[in-house]
Amino acid sequence: MAKCAICEKAAHFGNNVSHSHRRSNAIWRANIKSVRVKVNGGVKKMYVCTSCLRSGLVERA
Repeated sequence: MAKCAICEKAAHFGNNVSHSHRRSNAIWRANIKSVRVKVNGGVKKMYVCTSCLRSGLVERA
């Protein structure tokens, strides 16, 4: 679910690194919204990241 239907932006994985350089797992999730979108003259519900919404790559229904 946490993947943009337009640009396929998803979660990124890495490490949190403390001052003493101890590492623990980290995850950075994309800002994904469930949006009703106009597609081929109809309305469809899809998951879209906010950067695609702002840039006008999709048209809200």
